[in-house]
Amino acid sequence: MDKQLPGRPPSDEGASDGDRVTAAILVIGDEILSGRTKDQNIGAIADHLGELGIDLIEVRIVPDQEDAIVEALNALRAKSTYVFTTGGIGPTHDDITADAVAKAFGVPIDVDPQARALMQAYYDSRNLTLTPARLRMARIPAGGRLVLNEVSAAPGFLIGNVIVMAGVPAIMRVMLNDVSRHLKRGRRTQSRVVEVLHPESEIAELLRSHAREFPAVSMGSYPKTIDGRWTAEIVLRSRDADLLERAAGGLRAKLTAGGFRLGTD
Repeated sequence: MDKQLPGRPPSDEGASDGDRVTAAILVIGDEILSGRTKDQNIGAIADHLGELGIDLIEVRIVPDQEDAIVEALNALRAKSTYVFTTGGIGPTHDDITADAVAKAFGVPIDVDPQARALMQAYYDSRNLTLTPARLRMARIPAGGRLVLNEVSAAPGFLIGNVIVMAGVPAIMRVMLNDVSRHLKRGRRTQSRVVEVLHPESEIAELLRSHAREFPAVSMGSYPKTIDGRWTAEIVLRSRDADLLERAAGGLRAKLTAGGFRLGTD
């Protein structure tokens, strides 16, 4: 992925902030926006990236419109180490992701010989014909590298810092596993949870003050109900394990000293 490919934006594409490696997800499909199909990929990708020490910083959903895909892709690839797309690489007329990616990078697109060979072997093994519609899924932008698909052979691809994957969850997962060997990895973010048996509004000032004391630790507050009573779950996240422990321990101490009851965390 270090190769300078045609159509790449300036050198800040894919740049990381120190040890930080970031990613964005671009979900493509009218069916997602209409609610007809419920997305199952965002959470799976986020979990997988977290295991690799890659921070997911943004998610966008766009329709099956070339201009919308190109605009979103160019914006995301300029500010993230990686962009993962899902959807729109099938055999039908509305599967336009590969063409849109080629346009974003300013490169031609055509049937890739390796992709064709993989698909031909797959369909031959099932006594099926590699029709022109199916062959559309072997079209790869110039300079792209195949992302293998062990489920149905039709590959995804990566070009520059963009990884293009299928929208079908089972296929997306095998593509994500395959491409992971090419990805830069960062330090994994760790987390600690502090459960407070009081509403958020009662601990808001204490939490705000504590967050100012530990600016390098992300602190999020999430309301919950237990037996009909409002409680709060405070999630602290950091790559620095020692700092995270100090922040979590300090928060528990302050809450206890303030008379707040804590749950089991």
